[in-house]
This record gives sequence, C-alpha cells and structure tokens, in this order.
Amino acid sequence: MGVKVEQIRTGGDRNFGYLCSDEATGEAFALDPSNSPEALVEAARQHGWRLVQAFCTHGHSDHTNGNAEFERLTGLRVLLFGDRCARTGIEVADGASFPLGEGSISVIHTPGHTPDSICILAGEALFTGDTLFVGKVGGTWSDADARQEFRSLHERLMTLPETVGVYPGHDYGVAPASTIGQEKNTNPFLLQPDVESFLDLKKNWAAYKKTHGIG
Repeated sequence: MGVKVEQIRTGGDRNFGYLCSDEATGEAFALDPSNSPEALVEAARQHGWRLVQAFCTHGHSDHTNGNAEFERLTGLRVLLFGDRCARTGIEVADGASFPLGEGSISVIHTPGHTPDSICILAGEALFTGDTLFVGKVGGTWSDADARQEFRSLHERLMTLPETVGVYPGHDYGVAPASTIGQEKNTNPFLLQPDVESFLDLKKNWAAYKKTHGIG
C-alpha cells in the first residue's frame, strides 16, 4: 500500500502529530493530534484527504490532550490500546488490522515507555510514538519497564524491513524522521549487545552524551 505522510508540529514538548493517507483513495488516519487538533483537521482538508480513523500511541496527557477537540471537529473517536472502534468493531490490540483505502494498517503493541504503548505500521511508514526516537528511545521508569522496552524494540520493530520509515512522537532526536535500517546502524541504544548494556546506557545517558558530543 502506498501512503503519504504529513508530519505536523503540534506544540507542547516538541510533539509531532501525523496524517497518513492511502495514495489511491485519499482515505487517511490521524495520529496523536495533541495540542493542535485543528491543525491536523485543516491539513487533511487542504490535501483533500478524508479522515476515517484516529489513534493515540499511548495515554500520556501530552499525547491525548487534543483528543476531545479532535473528536468534536471530526466526529471520530481517537482510539488507544484496548479501545474498540465503533465503526469497524475492531479492537486496538497487537496484530490488529484496520482498513485504510485499498489497503490496511497494523497495530504493534510495544510496551515499555508505557504499558499501553503502540506503534502503527502503514505501508512503509512506522509511527513509533514514544517507543523509538531518532537516535534515542523512550523514557522508562524502572528496570522492568526498560527490559520490556528492549524486547519491544528488538522483537517487534527491528524485525521490520530496513527501508521502513520511522516517524516518532517528538522531535527529540538528531532528525525529525529516520528508517529502521538507519536506527539499527546508528542508534546507540539499539547498538547495545544485550539488555544489561541497554540498561547501563539508560542509567548513564547524560555521561554518554557528553563524551560523544550529543546534544
């Protein structure tokens, strides 16, 4: 399925919201319309895309605070992990597939940053929320969470084709977007040989950044 991606800076803490449309039909979904839901609705209108679905990558307020306004503007409920779509009857669960135009989009459950974190795969575009940034990974609050994030990253995301684009939930990294291949080859967290090294880097990230001149 060919898709077009619109990355929109929605404010907050360098948040990104997204529109993604099926090229063949113009059917589109919105993702994380935080802070500026009207900007996503207006961008869809300008492109001539028809919004049929909306999601949030996780339940943190900096991602969900625009949901009520987005729903008011569009009539579409913004779905989170565990929600069921009233129109299709499909639950937002790992492996769930939602129709989009002539194709479909897939839900990948990636717990770690939060228990409800999901990524959305649409064609060659992967929307990673706060699970994976460009050159960084999402924050975690315990070793158990970090271990879960490590598994999500390596078992769920790094198994995707290297050409798949990576579109994160914040502009925290070294660029606004990337690819699976680029992250595999350059992201310090993904270069760690095992989970213990991953945990160590998380605990010593400030020192690592200083040593390697990372902003």
